[in-house]
Amino acid sequence: MTGSEQETGYQVRIIGTVRSPLKRLEDCPRQGEEDAPEAWLELDPACADGLDGIRAGSEVLLFTWLHLADRGVLQVHLHGDPQQPLSGVFATRSPARPNPVGMHRVTVLKVVKPARLHVAPLEVVDGTPVIDIKPVRHSRER
Repeated sequence: MTGSEQETGYQVRIIGTVRSPLKRLEDCPRQGEEDAPEAWLELDPACADGLDGIRAGSEVLLFTWLHLADRGVLQVHLHGDPQQPLSGVFATRSPARPNPVGMHRVTVLKVVKPARLHVAPLEVVDGTPVIDIKPVRHSRER
């Protein structure tokens, strides 16, 4: 039975939406450090209390649902270069994968109450769903 045929009962809750100047997939850099722009995260007001402790300058891991990705792909050419050999998607950062979860290390530029974050850099298209935010822990922290 394939993953699409299995009933798991799991649900992912969308907690917000990315508002970005990137309007088309073709405009998105592959990684944030490749000149990705600033963006806004508009969170569900019901999640506002979850932002307590996040401040301008905080580094966070932003998890998104790459809703435009192809979920049927298991092998890709690295960097989309057909000259490269095929690699399994689990050995790459490709957005095409069975569960297209995006992970982005961003810096919070501004927190606007009740539930908006200005972040950078972020390489996803406008309208991308946000599914979680976690703090970056540095090696000296426990």
